[in-house]
Amino acid sequence: MIAASAPVHRARHAKLLVVDRNARIIHAPRSSFTDFLGRFDVVVANDAATLPASLAGFHEPTGEAIEVRLAASRSLERDDVAHFVAIVFGPGDFRTRTENRRLPPPLRHGDRLALGPLHAIVERTLDHPRLVALRFEGSVASIWEGISQHGRPIQYAHVQTPLALWDVWTPIAGAPFAFEPPSAGFIVDWKTLASIRDRGADFVTITHAAGISSTGDEALDRRLPFDEPYRVSAATARALRRAKGIGGRIVAIGTTVVRALEHSALIDGTARAGAGIATQRIGAATPLRVVDAIVSGTHEPGTSHYELLRAFVDDETLRRAAEELDARDYQTHEFGDSIFIERRPRCSARTKRAERLLAA
Repeated sequence: MIAASAPVHRARHAKLLVVDRNARIIHAPRSSFTDFLGRFDVVVANDAATLPASLAGFHEPTGEAIEVRLAASRSLERDDVAHFVAIVFGPGDFRTRTENRRLPPPLRHGDRLALGPLHAIVERTLDHPRLVALRFEGSVASIWEGISQHGRPIQYAHVQTPLALWDVWTPIAGAPFAFEPPSAGFIVDWKTLASIRDRGADFVTITHAAGISSTGDEALDRRLPFDEPYRVSAATARALRRAKGIGGRIVAIGTTVVRALEHSALIDGTARAGAGIATQRIGAATPLRVVDAIVSGTHEPGTSHYELLRAFVDDETLRRAAEELDARDYQTHEFGDSIFIERRPRCSARTKRAERLLAA
């Protein structure tokens, strides 16, 4: 796969790799995504707008230059804007590969960080030189103003042009709670929404504070995704229950939607309205209770996004899909091409034994 290097949401020649419920692989234009929907399906997207979550500044005790990347928060309340989990780098910016970024100066409890018009206090170090819990000083209004004026979108070296905020907002972006764009949602536009309705399907949203995709450190990346707050509206929960009751599928636009819906259903298997914090890590051993299919970007093996896809299909199918993505030069990362994966029905032990007997 090739890293997509231009911040284009809906490239004219964008591609879609489809893995259907029988593990067949189909190649299609991404613009034909809705052709793979059925009547009564519900498409669910994340409507969180993306914060300018990269803040340049310096570490006051040493005077060294740093970059703070806000990475997680504890709620979706607009007034709860003082406390964040953050990744801190030493001097440099996005033009240097994240894996090659220098460590910050040693960070300790109580250290002050000067970040443009903002000041933050290190409340806790979190078992890694780059990972801290911090608290901004000032009023709610001054913190929002400081982030909006001084921050810029988190960016990685595969895109060399500085990103503007509108480059990382999906067309359905609402309140700014995401730390990186829920980029699978770039596929959605007004034409797509009309096409979803024409297919007899429905479209709803949830809000999920999408976190960062890379810390630049292999050990720290294994902790991703961090705990992420979400909210499911009553209208969305009703639409999901109705679709399940009449044989429709739940199609998640992006991994954040999967995390939110599956976490909301942990108690009784039904997506419930309300707020929560997604703490689970979804992978090959995770039984999916709500989501039947996912639209996502293309992800490399070993990433947390790729691990989540293992809940939908077996490793052999994902391996074949990865080979197809490589062979046909699909573009990866947030501005790249897309995949559509239908969940393969899980067989009971009795069914599996019967299939083996028939095969013999």
